[in-house]
Amino acid sequence: MDYTSPFEAALKVKRWPKATIATGRRHTVGLKSDGTVTAVGDNKYGQCEVSGWSDIVAIAASNVHMATNTGNSHTIGLKSDGTVVAVGWNKHDQCNVDDWSDIIAVVAGWRRSVGLKSDGTVVAVGRNNEDQCNVNGWSDMVGVSAGDWHTVGLKSDGSVMIVGNNQYGQCNVSDWHDIVAAAAGYLHTVGLKSDGKVMAVGLNKHDQCNVSSWSSIVAIAAGSNHTIGLKSNGTVVALGRNEHGQCNVSGWRDIVAVAAGCAHTLGLKSDGTVVAAGDNEFAQCDVSSWRGIQLPGN
Repeated sequence: MDYTSPFEAALKVKRWPKATIATGRRHTVGLKSDGTVTAVGDNKYGQCEVSGWSDIVAIAASNVHMATNTGNSHTIGLKSDGTVVAVGWNKHDQCNVDDWSDIIAVVAGWRRSVGLKSDGTVVAVGRNNEDQCNVNGWSDMVGVSAGDWHTVGLKSDGSVMIVGNNQYGQCNVSDWHDIVAAAAGYLHTVGLKSDGKVMAVGLNKHDQCNVSSWSSIVAIAAGSNHTIGLKSNGTVVALGRNEHGQCNVSGWRDIVAVAAGCAHTLGLKSDGTVVAAGDNEFAQCDVSSWRGIQLPGN
């Protein structure tokens, strides 16, 4: 399989591939090729109640850090008609997306939801204590990502916009250029360059930003304190906090997409099956039976 073709196709149309696997704090979501959705893990707030969804083309799951009081989460689904559905924790109105339209991508941060519109503008709802939802002035965007307290937008010229918490310099990306994808973790931000190199800024307590030696990367993901890179040959690299084995991905092969939750990591294989590593306290890694997960770019 030519692993670079979906990536190159995404660049050609200046849009990121739609996410078909998503990882939250304690749950995991998968989009099937028939447009239905499956989920495993913690369902305290109904974040896994997606069995009734249909005609879905992309998914997102809110990711939060490890603190014991921050496990609440929600799940978002993008429908083929550009509307959005959401289930789960809604204390800050992060699931109030019924009036959204013309959406082409969705992401979920802690207590908020973000949508990229077909005209390159961005909408956001939810907690805004640190201005992480102040995206109204953004334009010409081709991708979005949401960390716990900061929101990232990729512009068509390869530059990056960020709003929200900057305590550890996770928003210091004004000198970035030639970026084709970005990922936001708890307190760090990762950018993929068109040459397959990777950049990162922010909290680096667990070496989650030590990505300068990576090469031939075609996709990235950021967990709370770990960073994942998908290589063009279908293998995966990881660094950062690994107390639950979330970085134990060196044996993975034939991977076409990756996702990083708080402390677990997901890999989608070319045959539509899924592998997982890391924290499994709530059975969020019990995906071995999944079949027919939608491949990116299809």
